[in-house]
Amino acid sequence: MNINQVRNDTPGSTNLIHLNNAGASLSPIQVTTAIRDYISEEELTGGYELADKRREELNTFYDYAAQLLHCKNSNIAFTTNATDSYNRALSAVPFKKGDVVLVTENDYPSNFIAFISLQKRLGIEIVQIKNAESGEIDLIDLEEKIITHKPRLVSVSHIPTSSGLVQPVVEIGEIIKKYNTLYLLDACQTLGQLDLDAPATHADFISGTFRKFLRGPRGAGLLYVADKALDSGLEPLFIDLQGADWQHANTYTAKADAKRFEDWETSYALMMGSKEALRYLLNIGIASIVERNVSLVAHLTKALAEIDIVTLQDRGRQRCNIVTFSIHGKDPENTKKHFTSNGINIYIMTKASAIIDFGEKDIEWVVRVSPHYYNTENEIDRFIEVLRTL
Repeated sequence: MNINQVRNDTPGSTNLIHLNNAGASLSPIQVTTAIRDYISEEELTGGYELADKRREELNTFYDYAAQLLHCKNSNIAFTTNATDSYNRALSAVPFKKGDVVLVTENDYPSNFIAFISLQKRLGIEIVQIKNAESGEIDLIDLEEKIITHKPRLVSVSHIPTSSGLVQPVVEIGEIIKKYNTLYLLDACQTLGQLDLDAPATHADFISGTFRKFLRGPRGAGLLYVADKALDSGLEPLFIDLQGADWQHANTYTAKADAKRFEDWETSYALMMGSKEALRYLLNIGIASIVERNVSLVAHLTKALAEIDIVTLQDRGRQRCNIVTFSIHGKDPENTKKHFTSNGINIYIMTKASAIIDFGEKDIEWVVRVSPHYYNTENEIDRFIEVLRTL
């Protein structure tokens, strides 16, 4: 990896130290230029007309996304964000009163809220899978609960927003595929920092976003829909004329591919930026990105472990770019202000985003630091230096 070129492509890296990539990364200039250029041309050409003119180029979005996820372009839908993707998939599940949904203790907060809403409206039952001692999902408990409850759906967040835990999603999929249940995988924090082989997970749906480790624009996401989900006729609850063809007054036919989960009204400028973000990442290579990220995180965690007032809070056999820690005797608001005033972007994660996990850890908040491949060891050293001045 040519880190100098990568940083030259990242104008924001000259102004600040950005360690909040789990929130939203700094985009390469190729991404922002593609968005600006599209909007400028749309201003002169017309929205429908430009979309028609650039259709072939826009369609390469699906090819690049499929390359990233090791699947076919027919398995990819463009959405507005990860939660939008997740909820579109969720709306396709034919829930009825009494259906059971299995969730992990580390699922994304919005996912929990969606299930609680379904519980209120439809009378579904939410059952939590236990964690193993190391922190990941307990695979034995997962299978026992599938056998006992015969769930309609299993929901798993590959990497939670509140820690660097990585769930064994392939092993989970191997268990789920033996039973008549659906598997919805939230990969919001995964795409762009880890290599994810979608078919190997056996997931029916995988949701993701562009603003995080893919370094794309906010307001853009993707949804992977497996062939088995498409072939079984699953479709979003509020399918529109992008996802279906209106055949007769009271009938329609859903599109054969994952585009049945898209809406007619789409930000093609953001799709163009997302396409460029995918192209940029694929040109570097996810293997190179993973290798560099492992090195950066090792450098960070080693330094953090040497600071007395810091307690690392991440669990799991596998770790990732997200590093969380608590600071003895400090408060979250002043901690964030301290780093911001020193030109460093970090994120404070409160218990409201991780009720179960933080309850077990008996903590109220953590600092979340998430370096990415365009960051440098010198930036991490500067972060540690500022941390020591708290």
